[in-house]
Amino acid sequence: MKRIQKGILAVLFCLVAMLFFLGVVWATYDDGSGHRFEQTNFEMALLPPEWLGSEGGERFIFGTDQLGRDLFARCLVGGALSLGIGLFAALIAVCAGTLWGTIAAIRGGLWDTAMMRIVDILYGLPSIMLVVLISVATSTLVVNKNESWVSEEVVNVVALFTAIGFVSWLTVSRVIRGQVKSVVTRPSLQACKVIGVSPFRTFTHHIFPAILGPIIVYATLTIPAAMLSEAFLSFLGIGIREPLPSWGNLASDGLSQLNPVHSRWWLLFWPCFCIASTLIVMNWMGNKLRVRLDPTLRMST
Repeated sequence: MKRIQKGILAVLFCLVAMLFFLGVVWATYDDGSGHRFEQTNFEMALLPPEWLGSEGGERFIFGTDQLGRDLFARCLVGGALSLGIGLFAALIAVCAGTLWGTIAAIRGGLWDTAMMRIVDILYGLPSIMLVVLISVATSTLVVNKNESWVSEEVVNVVALFTAIGFVSWLTVSRVIRGQVKSVVTRPSLQACKVIGVSPFRTFTHHIFPAILGPIIVYATLTIPAAMLSEAFLSFLGIGIREPLPSWGNLASDGLSQLNPVHSRWWLLFWPCFCIASTLIVMNWMGNKLRVRLDPTLRMST
């Protein structure tokens, strides 16, 4: 029965991922009048969600914003950007944390003490402030006002996920350091050292396979944390900026449309719903992987 349930969940996950990919392709398709998520039509501005079709035969299942843009298309593209930033930030955090923790554990002694004290110092600094400073400093690289919009936005997005990844590797380094310290005490590792196996081969054939489980788990848990940081910064106007959509800046725009006279609730509800549902699913997947790959937790359950 459990295998059937897991198979059904895997099929549903693949189906949702495929539909999301097709939706992003549809939202970014340029039919000659611009990308779908950028097209404006002031005559259809601020339309509520319509499931059966609206004026002119258009169907806006999430409604439209103040410029008449399809909110569903913008949420799809914003989700793709948020997922991309989360994936790249997690990749940077896992690579940097694994390298730092492995070197500290293998070298030991003063190296280990000094490297871990650096981690402790960075832990004491406000992470969001570091992300803001790094992102703003990197964005100033585009100083030429004649630079194209694409180059400015690319630099902004790259700076954002680099900054988030830079402040997210600290926990990974501590976890990997502890795992490597426990692995190097095994008799097989001592035998490798005695017979003269190179450090690189020892790491690739013995240490890395043993710590692959924690790496996968923390990579999965780092992605939603990075996405939440991106949404928070975009909500404040520091992360992804218009005209690119993000769940954070879409929620910020929707918040300004809530008032006692005309409450356009859909502009705030749908971005927040996308953020909440994605974070819940990804954290659930991370916890399931943690239980699956950790023998002690698997035996206790």
